Amino acid sequence: MSNKTAVIGFLGTTLDNGFNDKRWQRWRPTVSLGLHDELLVDELHILYSKRDKRLFKIIVDDVAQVSPNTTVIGHHVALISPWDFADVYAELYDFAAGFDFQDSTDYLLHLTTGTHVAQICWFLLVEAGFIPADLIQTSPCPRPDQADPQGRYQVIDLDVSRYDGLRERFEAEKQQHWQTLQANLVTQNAAYQKLISDIEKVATRSTAPILLMGATGAGKSQLAGQIYALKKAKAISTQGKNTLEQFVEVNCATLRGDTAMSVLFGHVKGAFTGAATSRDGLLKSADGGLLFLDEIGELGLDEQAMLLTALEEQRFYPLGSDTPISVSFQLMAGTNKDLRQAVANGEFRADLFARLNTWTFFLPSLKDRLEDLPANIDYELARLGSEQQQQYRFTSEARQLYEAFAMSADATWQGNFRDLTASMIRLTTLAESKVIRNDDVQAEIERLTHLWELPDGLNGLNSLSKESATLDSENVEQGSYNILIKYLDEDMLTTIDPFDAVQLAYVIEICINHKNQAAAGRYLYASSRDKLKSPNDSDRLRKYLLKFGLRFDELS
Repeated sequence: MSNKTAVIGFLGTTLDNGFNDKRWQRWRPTVSLGLHDELLVDELHILYSKRDKRLFKIIVDDVAQVSPNTTVIGHHVALISPWDFADVYAELYDFAAGFDFQDSTDYLLHLTTGTHVAQICWFLLVEAGFIPADLIQTSPCPRPDQADPQGRYQVIDLDVSRYDGLRERFEAEKQQHWQTLQANLVTQNAAYQKLISDIEKVATRSTAPILLMGATGAGKSQLAGQIYALKKAKAISTQGKNTLEQFVEVNCATLRGDTAMSVLFGHVKGAFTGAATSRDGLLKSADGGLLFLDEIGELGLDEQAMLLTALEEQRFYPLGSDTPISVSFQLMAGTNKDLRQAVANGEFRADLFARLNTWTFFLPSLKDRLEDLPANIDYELARLGSEQQQQYRFTSEARQLYEAFAMSADATWQGNFRDLTASMIRLTTLAESKVIRNDDVQAEIERLTHLWELPDGLNGLNSLSKESATLDSENVEQGSYNILIKYLDEDMLTTIDPFDAVQLAYVIEICINHKNQAAAGRYLYASSRDKLKSPNDSDRLRKYLLKFGLRFDELS
């Protein structure tokens, strides 16, 4: 006995529409499914909202006329916005999770009806294995002068290589929306709920700078992407078009040395050695849009001054140019530093901090949102499943074991959500038959515990400062050795004097904690600089390091 055939799809509120007899003279995608002799549909599952109840009833009656053996089953969906990715995906995910798929039935997912966002979500759910179905695409007759209610159809099996192009077409959409999906995950944390609520209000009502503060891995970049998506959606809904230009993101910690100015503000041809062509810079690229400067606390003081001018006067000068460039963008910034302390230390401009501090949001770490761990585990399983075209799952006991450890005091989650992502990647990669079992979880717990252990002697010179001169000499020497062993060979270690060891270890720590050689030099030679006729802090530091065979770029 052959399997039954069932088709699942949305009611097409535009293409399926029609309330008089003229509807039979044109192609309607849902009704057309029952007009093909070679496509026998036993069950037709239609998703529709209650406001379209009248149209659904007409479609039920029309399908009964053209295909009496087809059973039409309606499913109510409550979409707040059919163009909101997170809302649509969540609704369809719940539908798929609650649907009773039968092994004796072949399922087809109708892609023609529903919004473009719904089509993407259907594709993701099929690709990830949550819906065991092939895709079916219907289309009208190619000749517009020929009335053909039947039209054509095509069944798409994603396992067939000739449909790789379709998968590639959806790939960019998938990558764009996964980030928004994660940021919109339901949270059980009251403080985070309030934070998200406040951010949504600010994102849609204000163009003032926004500052996101939180530990590394707390989700600042993801939240910045969500804010941009909210502002873009608001512009479309209120003005009928997207008036917000592109989203430009840069990690300031990657901007090293003299290139930082060029990357941010651009330069003209010949502005410096090697400037063979002109460059616009990221501020120009963000004109009319949103600029996100992650780890803004790593910017040098000169770059901070130019950024402040661009914010307040909406113009700046590219390197080597006498002609200002006018820009208008909204600035968002992220940092894992306490900028208040950075201002007190003279490492961050007080006037720029005041400009950024209109809207400041402190993102909680994963350790402060443990009640959200189960939802984030589910998200990671779905994301990784989509990427690998698999459906991963825990056994019940393994899931309980993992969550119990993840929420215990032993789980420090030092890297926040990045640690969780890495953990789930390891679990899904090593799991046999895509099922994560107790042994997999136990091995991962041991791995995480080892990764979070503090190495011996870490206290060393991590805490060494001008005030640390009172430290016990043995502790200082041991701390110095722990630092130097990473960078000096055995011969050098055996010949270096204790005095030089302490000094060099301190210099290395300073270099590690500054973004470039010039900034580290300014800190180290702050008092003696004024006594020199031609002070060059960067060169002095370079020569000092070379005495021990070291280079600034090699220190990390």
